[in-house]
Amino acid sequence: MSTSPQIAHNQMPEAEVVRLGDLVNYQPGAVVSRTLVKRPSGTITAFAFDEGQGLSEHTAAFDALVQIIEGKAEITIAGKPFTLQSEEAILLPANQPHALTALTPFKMLLTMLRS
Repeated sequence: MSTSPQIAHNQMPEAEVVRLGDLVNYQPGAVVSRTLVKRPSGTITAFAFDEGQGLSEHTAAFDALVQIIEGKAEITIAGKPFTLQSEEAILLPANQPHALTALTPFKMLLTMLRS
């Protein structure tokens, strides 16, 4: 009998090597997301954005780390724009408005820190 927590079928498998770029696929004219890890302390979600797609300005109650896997995006935090590309990251501070736009098709990991 296993005592490890159950993993939802769409979450990332434990103790298995994965290619980050393969975790989520692009879809024309869309934003695609996949929750990889969901715990009380936070979540890790993979996103794929087609060029020109984005997330409108919003706030979150927790800090979040954005890591660009491939492509290029503009992320605006409290009115200040940042251009990020593959292998770069930025911390989105809690309670500060932020938005993003895909300058090219891009993929990212979003780590939400709840504690």
